[in-house]
Amino acid sequence: MKNLLCLNSNTYHGFSLDEAIRGTAKAGFRYIELAAVRGYTEHVRWEMSGDEIRDVKAKLANHGLECIALGAHSNLNSAEGVSNFEQSIRLASRLGCKYIVTSTGDAHDDHDVIEDESELLRVLKPLAKMCESAGITLTIETHGNNYATGKAVKALVEQCDSRFIGVNYDTANVIFYGRTVPYEDLQQSSDRVEFIHLKDKIGFEQIWNFPAIGEGDIDFAKVFRILQTTNCTAPLSVEIEFTSAGPSGLEEVDQAVADSYRAIQTVMLQMNR
Repeated sequence: MKNLLCLNSNTYHGFSLDEAIRGTAKAGFRYIELAAVRGYTEHVRWEMSGDEIRDVKAKLANHGLECIALGAHSNLNSAEGVSNFEQSIRLASRLGCKYIVTSTGDAHDDHDVIEDESELLRVLKPLAKMCESAGITLTIETHGNNYATGKAVKALVEQCDSRFIGVNYDTANVIFYGRTVPYEDLQQSSDRVEFIHLKDKIGFEQIWNFPAIGEGDIDFAKVFRILQTTNCTAPLSVEIEFTSAGPSGLEEVDQAVADSYRAIQTVMLQMNR
């Protein structure tokens, strides 16, 4: 498989950037998606000075990591959310990211119902142009009430008429929000999938239980075969969100990250035999 493997630092929600960097590198990852989700996981912020950005880059380099994506969920249904996302695009450019991720609504407790899609498209098209100018691909996550499946997000991004906007396919969110297993849906939308949140899930529908890769119900060998057969080379960003109670501490997070890395390597090894 040609898909780059990275870790989403949102996995370290509630912990510091330094702790996220150390755990990511120690597990064996060489790439990272940094979280910049306002009011939730703010490992980096668009207000950072030049010196602060250089410090982040130095820490990543010292641990053999490269930041390829910025997780910057913003509510694109609000003027404040759009403004925040514009700033996040600039931050992604300063960090040297190739991808930026957002949902259409709130990062959590997204209850918005989008009745007029034209308003959302009016926002997305200039954001895609802004990303194109920065050499960044904008990816819309399978998330929330309105765009919970790959099929739904694909239909949205295709209306933007830009190769700099695509789907961020979250393998567990399609279950949690879309009540859809990530197999046929992924196959049907893979031609517009530009980034992937590789996330496991225990249970169906809206049960918040996202364990380490390999400890849930998702068949990742099947997911990887779909990516191979459809020639989808989107980066794979591992995300672990545990249960609603959260992890017991940093040690549990580090262990889940290491276990996920090993589980993925095992599946990939088996596929190459």
